[in-house]
Amino acid sequence: MAAAELSIVLPTFKERDNVAELVRRLDAALVGVAWEAVFVDDDSPDGTWQTAKAIAAADPRVRCLRRVGRRGLAGACIEGILSSSAPYVAVMDADLQHDERVLTAMLEKLRSGTCDLVAATRYVEGGSAEGLSNKTRGTLSRLATQITAKVLEVPLSDPMSGFFMLRRDSFDAIAPRLSPAGFKILLDIVATAGPSLRVAEQSFVFGKREQGESKFNIQIGLEFIGLLFAKLTGDVVEPRFIFFILVGAIGLAVHLAVLRTSLAAGVEEFRTAQIIATIVALTSNFVLNNEITYRDRRLKGFSMLRGFIVFCLFCSIGALTNVGIASWLYSEDPMWWVAGAAGAVMGAFWNYAISSLFVWRTR
Repeated sequence: MAAAELSIVLPTFKERDNVAELVRRLDAALVGVAWEAVFVDDDSPDGTWQTAKAIAAADPRVRCLRRVGRRGLAGACIEGILSSSAPYVAVMDADLQHDERVLTAMLEKLRSGTCDLVAATRYVEGGSAEGLSNKTRGTLSRLATQITAKVLEVPLSDPMSGFFMLRRDSFDAIAPRLSPAGFKILLDIVATAGPSLRVAEQSFVFGKREQGESKFNIQIGLEFIGLLFAKLTGDVVEPRFIFFILVGAIGLAVHLAVLRTSLAAGVEEFRTAQIIATIVALTSNFVLNNEITYRDRRLKGFSMLRGFIVFCLFCSIGALTNVGIASWLYSEDPMWWVAGAAGAVMGAFWNYAISSLFVWRTR
């Protein structure tokens, strides 16, 4: 088999019923092109990776990377692209909503040498976003596009698109600076590369999902906001830290609410009320961080229980500082909310450090 000129990276999670049909469509669309399909599956419980590997056993153009213990579209795309040796790499969804027939037009633009990346867009003449699952999602997509254009000034009419093709050497140059967290890898690539990356666009019609369900949810919206802030700071502040701060703010609100409730319920000693509030806030922070901040390293089952125990053990040092400082401040000036907030903030920096190093560590 000739060496692949084009690698198509297909991040998947619970897309078993679409795998075979997608390979068939790629075969029909890419006649005369030496291509390979790289499925990068986040250990789908429906057996997506098993289906992809079964096809790969009979078709050498198909490969499957099964990721265990980590999750996230951006990270899957990065790993898939880095696993390829083809000079051109495309990324597209495996849900059959991205029109594989425009791949040849995108490839021709890259072959011409006039651009380094071609982004498929729904928002130019000839394109359509009718396949979005509902009007709300369409509105959010357009709003995110407008915000991105004004805040980051990236040369894209559809920065939320997950369908694009680029030169492999252009990707290699920026790969170490890309964030594996989040869903909007195209936006990250263009914003990270800056004006040196020559960008072209290709219209396409966003089709309707035929099998499975949309992965869009509130977490993806939060990850988009985090990515925007990270790029605004020149990547000094990474998206994960922004998520951690957000969770910490929620934890602070929980802490103060429980503290106030405990005092109002008749807990006589402030120290006791502060201890109760700290325990509840720690639990809240662990659950939210597991679902949002460390979504790509999410703990489950026994690992979640063990992680919670480790989280509490290490955070107990921060909690002691929290309680000690808050109690001292309250004894000096009995303003419960000032004392409680000061104690919680002092423990936040310690908690972030130990969370990344010991609880949600990379495997």
